[in-house]
Amino acid sequence: MSETKRSIRLFIFILSGILLLGVIFVIALMTIFTPVGMKSVPSAQTATGISTPLAAEIIDAKGAPMRLVPAGDFIMGSDDEMARDAQPAHRVSLPDFYMDVYEVTRARYMECVDAGVCSDHLNVPNFEDYFKDSNFPMSGLNWEQAKAYCEWRGARLPGEAEWEKAARGTDGRTYPWGEEYDPAYFQADAGGSHEVGIYEKGKSPYGMYDMAGNGWEWTADPLTVYPGNQGDHSYYRETDRVLRGGSWDHPDRYIVSTWYRFASNMGDNSGYIGFRCAKDAP
Repeated sequence: MSETKRSIRLFIFILSGILLLGVIFVIALMTIFTPVGMKSVPSAQTATGISTPLAAEIIDAKGAPMRLVPAGDFIMGSDDEMARDAQPAHRVSLPDFYMDVYEVTRARYMECVDAGVCSDHLNVPNFEDYFKDSNFPMSGLNWEQAKAYCEWRGARLPGEAEWEKAARGTDGRTYPWGEEYDPAYFQADAGGSHEVGIYEKGKSPYGMYDMAGNGWEWTADPLTVYPGNQGDHSYYRETDRVLRGGSWDHPDRYIVSTWYRFASNMGDNSGYIGFRCAKDAP
């Protein structure tokens, strides 16, 4: 090979190396001096493993407002001597879920009846007159009817633990509003239910109304024995479902507490029993 050809090849090799180094140098300069607003920033989920925060309130597909109950532990039950089947206080952990802000109203239930899904066989004195009070809590339904309504909404009846956490939060409070029994925070006089959402001071820590009084509320669960309970277990029945919150007909200071447990057979359609719905967070 002639000396001239060797020189040309060497020149081309050296030139290619210089060009490659130049490209690397330019890229490095662009990385250093590119404005922050133009750089690609990883999402919070990619950078930290934490997903986007859930909305504190949502409106479901049927127009019902629901509030978030965040995941975590809470104190369930009570060590009060009157608690009995709600003894002992113990910690329970739950995932994120949403709960209705209000008890299901008569107007909302009628939407399900009109859709041909929910039953109109109700324990009410007069069908048409009953539904004139549209913003009063729906009552006179058995457990299956309440469950069918929640499922029509793409939701479900809340578990007993979910109901209690939504009512009391994580500080173990005795009432949705705090520790002191106060008849001004709910309807303490028997005589009938009232419109949902009128007791502003009686809201739970997560913003739910009427979790004390107005109507007993169906839950999804049978009455079971709490871990460590030393009481009489003979009356626990798998065929019953837990009711929570007391009612206009049961305004006793213990009965309207966040921990008080009551249960009835699934066919009970008493006029003082209502309900609200819950759903899993996405």
